[in-house]
Amino acid sequence: IKKLPFDGAAVGRLVALIDEGTLSSRIAKDVFDEMLRTGVGPEAIVEEKGLRQVSDAAKLRGIIEDIVGANPDKVAAYRAGKMGLLGFFMGQVMRETQGKANPEMTQDLLREKLGADA
Repeated sequence: IKKLPFDGAAVGRLVALIDEGTLSSRIAKDVFDEMLRTGVGPEAIVEEKGLRQVSDAAKLRGIIEDIVGANPDKVAAYRAGKMGLLGFFMGQVMRETQGKANPEMTQDLLREKLGADA
């Protein structure tokens, strides 16, 4: 532990970034790896690499609208009972946002959109 290039306070700040919704746990792992490699603090890594989680509901709704509109066959299959397709839609949103979409918010918005009448 003494050989780590950062102190416990830096780890605490990383956890705080997750708790406040700035980072997803997946992106936090990447930030932690970068902290190990460089010794740079988590806030600086997040800003430098543009890793802030997308939690803007309006922005996510726009992305979801585009993805749902481009995949009417999968929407119909989901509404016909193939609930596993939610994972497909999640993957599309994550790909579009480079893994930065807030996962919980995205799932809620997808369920809302996919449950709506076409």
